Amino acid sequence: MSFQRFLYFSVTLVFFSLDISATQDPFEDLNRKIWAFNESLDDNFAKPTAEIYTNITPDFIEIGITNFFRNINELDNTANQLLQGKPMYAMNDFARFVINTSVGVLGFIDVASKMGLERHDEDFGQTLGSWGVSKGPFLMIPLYGPSTPRSLAGRSVSSVLSGTFAIEETDVRIGVTALDALETRARYLEVETLIVGDRYSFIRDSYMQYLDFESSDGEDQSDDFVDDMDDFLLD
Repeated sequence: MSFQRFLYFSVTLVFFSLDISATQDPFEDLNRKIWAFNESLDDNFAKPTAEIYTNITPDFIEIGITNFFRNINELDNTANQLLQGKPMYAMNDFARFVINTSVGVLGFIDVASKMGLERHDEDFGQTLGSWGVSKGPFLMIPLYGPSTPRSLAGRSVSSVLSGTFAIEETDVRIGVTALDALETRARYLEVETLIVGDRYSFIRDSYMQYLDFESSDGEDQSDDFVDDMDDFLLD
């Protein structure tokens, strides 16, 4: 999931009431129980660890780590651009990977963006959506968080396409995956200040709207305020 786009939908939800119909959350009772379990783990472990990481890590290192994981995902982006019938975007994303891996020191420096190569976020879940596959009902997954059947199927394929899958040493792969999770949680710290009302409903509605936006490449979004927020947050 693109952090900036998820943040974008979180901001718009502060201004607009986007109610997800009950048919999209038929397992709400169970989902809320899993949500409470995840929240407990987050409050007692993930969030404090992310706060320590943010407080002690210099900004340039944080940015470098974020760039590193984004670069790893360029392979997944490239494959899914091709599967979605977008060869020019695929060339763009693969060029980003080659440039940032070499000149950008394994991706820690985003040289490609400075050269005008735009960064995208694609995964197989979005590809399935572009093929017309329904996202299905909202699901709250233990440890993982918000999802849908389509997202789960997409994640299983994208995990194979990601760069971390190629790491043969188990300890190294686990370490890299853990650092990826920590870096992601640290970036979501700023989103929490935007959550209003019932946290479960807010996250659910944000996530489901985000999936609709991503699978249509934003083509269904026409509101002037939404366009302004898109320009502000995604520049």
